[in-house]
Amino acid sequence: MIKVVVTGSNGLLGQSLINLLLKEKEVYQVIGFSRGENRSGRDDFSYVSIDITDRENLKDTLLKIQPNFIINTAAMTQVDDCEGNKEACDLLNVTVVKWLEQVSDEINAHLIHLSTDFIFDGLKGNYKETDTPNPLSYYGFSKLKSENILIESKIHYTILRTILVFGKVYDMSRSNIVLWVKSMLEKGEEITIVDDQYRAPTYVEDLALACKISMDKKATGIYNISSNELLSVFEIAQQIADAFGLDKNLIKPISTSTLNQTAPRPAKTGFDLSKTNKVLEFYPKSFKEDLQRFKDIIT
Repeated sequence: MIKVVVTGSNGLLGQSLINLLLKEKEVYQVIGFSRGENRSGRDDFSYVSIDITDRENLKDTLLKIQPNFIINTAAMTQVDDCEGNKEACDLLNVTVVKWLEQVSDEINAHLIHLSTDFIFDGLKGNYKETDTPNPLSYYGFSKLKSENILIESKIHYTILRTILVFGKVYDMSRSNIVLWVKSMLEKGEEITIVDDQYRAPTYVEDLALACKISMDKKATGIYNISSNELLSVFEIAQQIADAFGLDKNLIKPISTSTLNQTAPRPAKTGFDLSKTNKVLEFYPKSFKEDLQRFKDIIT
C-alpha cells in the first residue's frame, strides 16, 4: 500500500484528490490533514484534525504515520490577504513547507507541492518551467520562497504550478471564478470583469490527476498544470455564460487600473505545457472543454 498524506484535505483540491485516490483503495492508504471537522462528506479514509502551523504536532504526526508521499495542498492563497498579513502568509506558505521538507528528508517521503503562476511578473506570458520568476505580490514571493526550499533540498520533490483553479466539491469554504460568475448571472446581476489580465484556468479534477500521475511516475522537478489556451478574464467569464446558457450581456469589461487592488497581479500568465505533455504524458484541454466536463458533473 502507498501511504499518502494530503494536507489541506478540506480544500477544493484536497477533497478532489481524496475522491480520486479513494477510487483505488487497494493501492492508496489516504490520510487527510486539515483544521476542524472533516468536510469531505466521506468517512472511508483516515482524517486528522490538525493545525499544521504547530511544528511539533505536525512533525510527530507525520513521524507516526510514515507516509510514502505528502501532497501539500494547504496554502494562504488570497492575494490581497497575503499582502496585508505577511506573517501569516509566510507561516503557512513558507515555514510549513520547510518543516514538511525536513520531515520528508527524515522519513524519505516524496513531497508534492503546489505553486502558482503568480511567481511571474506577467510581462511575457506562456511561461516555461525554466523561465526566471519575478513575483509582483507577496503571495507570489511566498510561493517562490517555498519552491526554492524544495529546489535546494536533497529530497524527492515535485512542484506543480497552476493557474486560477475552479471546480466544486462536497463542502466548499470559498467560491471560485466559475461558481461566482455562474451564481451572479443566474441572479441576473451585472458583473464587471477585467479584460486586460490573461489566464489559463485549471479544472481541479485535472490538477488532482496531475498530483496522482506525479506520484505514480515518481516524477520529480517542476511541471506546469493549466488549461491549454490563454484567455482574458473577461473572455473566461463570457465562456462561463455560454456554457451554462446565461446572459453574457450582464458581463461588463473594466481595466485593472480601476480595481484598486491591494496587491499587484501579473497581466499575462499562461503556461507552456510541453514538458507536462512529454514527461507526465498529460495533455490538458481548453477551458471550454473543461467547462463542459464540469457542467456535465454539476447539472
